[in-house]
Amino acid sequence: MHYLLFYDAAPDYLARRPAHRADHLALVRGAHARGELVLAGALADPADGAVLVFRDAAAARAFAAADPYVRNGLVTDWRVRQWNTVVGDGAVMPEV
Repeated sequence: MHYLLFYDAAPDYLARRPAHRADHLALVRGAHARGELVLAGALADPADGAVLVFRDAAAARAFAAADPYVRNGLVTDWRVRQWNTVVGDGAVMPEV
């Protein structure tokens, strides 16, 4: 199973992002290199959030707590949801 980390972006997210992007991407790359983060990306049209796919709920929460986007108010709210993947690359079907 996987865990989705949903981000809600502040209205001025795009204008403020450049100041924190390098630190955010370093955090993303580190989580991916450790095998915690599967996939991540920003939502578009409108650019009002992001979705990150983790293997573990605790890792997703720790990521959000450390993320410069969250710490500096570019992300106004975040939440972690369990995602029972069934089909596709990397899907982990839950036991019934």
